[in-house]
Amino acid sequence: MKLYGFPLSPNTWKVRAVAAHLGIPLELEFVDLTKPRTAGYLAINPSGRTPTLVDGDFTLSESNAIAQYLASQKPSSLWPNDAKARAQITHWQCWQLAHWGAEACQPLVFNRLVKKLLNLGPPDEAAVAKGTQAFNKEAGILDAHLAKQKYLVGNDLTLADFAAAAPLFYAKEGEFPLGPYGRVQEWFGRVSALPCWRETAPQRPAAAA
Repeated sequence: MKLYGFPLSPNTWKVRAVAAHLGIPLELEFVDLTKPRTAGYLAINPSGRTPTLVDGDFTLSESNAIAQYLASQKPSSLWPNDAKARAQITHWQCWQLAHWGAEACQPLVFNRLVKKLLNLGPPDEAAVAKGTQAFNKEAGILDAHLAKQKYLVGNDLTLADFAAAAPLFYAKEGEFPLGPYGRVQEWFGRVSALPCWRETAPQRPAAAA
C-alpha cells in the first residue's frame, strides 16, 4: 500500500502512526503541500488534499476513513467489531474534524506556525482569538469526558484517540492553552508515548524567528 502525504501534517502523521501501531507497512509518497499539486497527484486525488491511500486498484482519501480501512485489516481495539463502539469512535472522529481540528487547533497552528514557515505575514489576531475560544470550549468537553474513562471510547485505545491526539503534537508551536485541562494532558501523555508516533515522526522545522 502507498500513502501519498505530507509528513508534517497531523492527518498524514496520524495515518502513518495507526499503520505502524498495527504493523501494516505503508510506502510513503511525498506530496509537498507548500507547492501546487502535480498533475500526477491530482489524477489520484482531484481535491489535491492529503493523505490519499492507494491499495492496488482501490483509492481512498480522508485520513479518518483511511484509518478505519487500515484498522479493518487487523483485529485490534482500534476498530472493534462492535456497532456501538464503532459509532462512538466515528462520533469522536467527526468531532475532531468539525470542531477540535477545524475550529480550535488548526487556526492556532496556521497563524502561529505555518504563517511563519511560509512567510505569510503576522498572525490574524481575530482568528487567533476565535480559535482560542473554540479550543477552550472543546478542550473543556474533552477534559470532562476523560474524567469518566481512560480513553475517548472506554478504557481501550481506539482510532478516536489517534484522531484527537494528532493535532496536539503541535501544541507548543500553536501555543494551545492546555494549562487548565489536566486530564487532556494526562491522556495525551499516554497516547503520545506509543512507539508508533516516534517511529513515524516527521522532521520538525524550526519556526522562523
